[in-house]
Amino acid sequence: MSPEEHKAIEKEFSKEHQEVLRSLRGTRVLLPVLIGLGVVGWLFWRRFDPDEFRQIEWSGQVLFWVGVAVVLLVLRHLAYATRLRILSQGAFSWRKCIELIFIWEFSSAVSPTSLGGSAVAFFVLAQERLPVARTATIVLYTIVLDTFFFVSTLPLLYALFGTHMIRPDMHTLAQMDAWGYYFVFAYLLMATYGFAFFYGLFISPVQMKRILVGATRIPFLRRFRANAVELGNDLIMASDELRRQPRTIHLVAFLSTMVAWSFRFLLLNCLILAFVPDIPRDFWSQFELYARLETMFVIIAFSPTPGGAGFVEVLFGGFLSDYVRTSTVATVISTLWRLLTYYSYLIAGVIIIPNWLQRILLERRQRRRKKRLSQKQPDQ
Repeated sequence: MSPEEHKAIEKEFSKEHQEVLRSLRGTRVLLPVLIGLGVVGWLFWRRFDPDEFRQIEWSGQVLFWVGVAVVLLVLRHLAYATRLRILSQGAFSWRKCIELIFIWEFSSAVSPTSLGGSAVAFFVLAQERLPVARTATIVLYTIVLDTFFFVSTLPLLYALFGTHMIRPDMHTLAQMDAWGYYFVFAYLLMATYGFAFFYGLFISPVQMKRILVGATRIPFLRRFRANAVELGNDLIMASDELRRQPRTIHLVAFLSTMVAWSFRFLLLNCLILAFVPDIPRDFWSQFELYARLETMFVIIAFSPTPGGAGFVEVLFGGFLSDYVRTSTVATVISTLWRLLTYYSYLIAGVIIIPNWLQRILLERRQRRRKKRLSQKQPDQ
């Protein structure tokens, strides 16, 4: 879809929705792609060693573990689709859920990682004619579920592996470096906003709205007052919607969340197994690697670049230097990892979103036409 066609579609929506639609333009992939490819090019220029590359054994083992990684990528996507179908109470077909997850992931990939795709999710679900309360429930509850996964599992992993899960060669808290402090800060920030949404959804949404609106009395936060009121109203609607749901929905929603996130990290486990033949393959060693990957993601979660582009590639080698010891292999693995889990969603979004927008626009025009016809009939 050309930029002119996209602008024509934007005019069919309100100004607020036009802002969201701009984030779905195909041209939005240019910045993260340029950043990502620029950093990858720099890494290959600085760290690529032809001799190390020739030592990679392109055997059946590589193909096997890369194949397993691809399977985990598909299963992760299906787990997110399962969660969406459950929280929508079956309003969406399986095919629709899979399509919407592609759009949701695309919006996250072209937004700074710390912002995510929540605003786009609100817009997309609203265009699918989902009730407002259920839309708010899906978006806000997924934030709680995702946050709860990290807040609950990271302390357990720390109890098992200690500070070594944070950085290579870190054995005590006294050895904490800048990245370690950044991880603690990111975890506490994640826990804080996760608890705020949990409190607003399950304990007292009215009180949470008062807190949000009250915070906008601070001079530099006054411009966010309208957003705070809207978020407070969404919390109240979502809380009321969740109270009517059976407990089994919460269990299945969390299980699908756990599967989706676990497979995200296990996918990288598989890629490392593919290219590092001498890595320990016992359960405990791989579990410790998994803990390091989950820790690394918490830091990535607050990247200022779209989808962590560039930031992730640089972070990868240093964080996993005790598992992937050569810089060339680290660059190969990180590039393949990003191709599978990041650039694949950029490509899918560029293909899927224009067709989705055209269908939504056609449905809007058909509804308007039917409304005009129904208004004319009484006069006849």
